[in-house]
Amino acid sequence: MIDSEQATSTRPYLIRALYEWCTDNGYTPYIAVLVNERVQVPREYVKDGEIVLNISFEATTGLQLGNELIEFKARFAGTARDICVPVAQVVAIYARENGQGMAFPMVISETAETLSPTQGLQSVGAEIKPVQLTRVESQASGVDPEPPRPTTPGARPALKRVK
Repeated sequence: MIDSEQATSTRPYLIRALYEWCTDNGYTPYIAVLVNERVQVPREYVKDGEIVLNISFEATTGLQLGNELIEFKARFAGTARDICVPVAQVVAIYARENGQGMAFPMVISETAETLSPTQGLQSVGAEIKPVQLTRVESQASGVDPEPPRPTTPGARPALKRVK
């Protein structure tokens, strides 16, 4: 029997499940990624240390949702770019059209010396629980919404904890 410290993370499985749910229902799956030196994305599109990526079939080529990495090619301003995101850096996956999805707390390494408020206050080894994103503002009918964006610098989307 595998103990909880040896078990693989549930994060890649939940990402794949929500990706499949989005595509099965005709929604556009987006992932929010906390960017660090291991994340390979166009840096000019990173804002406040984060980037939101469209991972739909139409927006990507060669999408691979692995247990350790999410890899694909995508066009940014008409230029094809290789994207490589460690699964641990994905902080949310959601449907663009209605905001439904899941947010994940960041895994804090033992070498982390300081944490910004956006990285949460979880201690090393604390239990990680996914939270469900809920839409805060009402949506006007017939309008194709943009992905949720913070209204003020450093602001985060409202989250509702699901137990």
